Amino acid sequence: MLKQPSTSRPRWLNRTVLGIGLASLLSDWSHEIATTLMPAFLATMGVAAAWLGLIEGVSDGLSSFAKMASGYYTDKLPRRKPIAVLGYLVTALGTAAFGLATSAWHVLAARSVAWLGRGVRTPVRKALLAGSVTKEAYGRAFGFERMMDTLGAIVGPATAFLLLPLVGHHYPTLFALTLVPGLLAVAAIAFLVKERERTPVPHVSFGERLRLLPANYRRFLVAVGLFGAGDFAHTLLILLATQKLAPTLGATQAASLAIGLYVAHNVFYAAFALVAGWLADHFPKQRVLALGYGLAALMAVIVIFAPMNLPTLAVVFVLGGIYVAIEETLEDSLCAELVGEEHHGMAFGVLATVNGVGDFLSSIVVGVLWSAWGTSVAFSFSAVLFVAGALLVSRVRTTPA
Repeated sequence: MLKQPSTSRPRWLNRTVLGIGLASLLSDWSHEIATTLMPAFLATMGVAAAWLGLIEGVSDGLSSFAKMASGYYTDKLPRRKPIAVLGYLVTALGTAAFGLATSAWHVLAARSVAWLGRGVRTPVRKALLAGSVTKEAYGRAFGFERMMDTLGAIVGPATAFLLLPLVGHHYPTLFALTLVPGLLAVAAIAFLVKERERTPVPHVSFGERLRLLPANYRRFLVAVGLFGAGDFAHTLLILLATQKLAPTLGATQAASLAIGLYVAHNVFYAAFALVAGWLADHFPKQRVLALGYGLAALMAVIVIFAPMNLPTLAVVFVLGGIYVAIEETLEDSLCAELVGEEHHGMAFGVLATVNGVGDFLSSIVVGVLWSAWGTSVAFSFSAVLFVAGALLVSRVRTTPA
């Protein structure tokens, strides 16, 4: 009896999706250990807080530049995977190099190298992920990767706190241990990820490559940019919780509860990334993304008008985790759908750069407005941009203009 050909759909959770997810978890695990320890490490050098801001700002700026350049360059290569392996390796070595630092500028140099590698690998990783599944599974694939990445962000700080009593404050040893998950992330990309054959795009100028990206994608970028201009770093929510709870609970307990709320934020982020991916594959992506942007606006409105007690703050942090899960999963999967596979590197690079610039500007503006006029003005600024982004992205078409 002849065997009937299989009509089942290809599995979306294949070895490449699993490998990229594991690499995201392990690499985040590695550098989140270092990020958690970095402020205390700098304090042992007698360094002012301004150095921490400089280190983060310079590193994020280099990372944003690297994402754009990497996306443009790697679309012209027949194989993207070696660039991803190199990016993960540079991040792992740069992070471990913190342990060699004897002054703040050494930490700045190591962090900059690590974040340069992180920027180089980001659009390549996303292009490899999109190329490993069918269009119908973009949401689940990107949702899985975001979930794994966020699990690393939860496990990393927890590992740092567990290691401190065991190793003491011997920072070179602590930073050296980040090599274990960091190099395992390199191995996951090198040995699990399979890259499909592709035809590289012909060499054209950077400006011409930008013009080749579809009009719908450019409209999508405007919506992302508007939303991102109000999408402040959620460490500001930790500050909000600490300030609002301190008068009744005391500074120490308020700080502890604020950190606990942030852990809950990340747990909901990880949990809802897969939910967001499923929604992306079953409903119009631009409408699901608009829903996520709308939840961000709801969060801001609650901060403006509701009394800031512990139950209300818990709702704020939970909404924050859920909307970020939807935002990051849907932005990536919608980007992959709007642009042809041959231009995925460039498209993901530009998207990451727009997000990076937005993250930088929004946190500064919200922080300044907060300091000058209070939380109502600061979060009203964000809410207006969140609503504007939601309205614009809901009108983005996924069919050619």
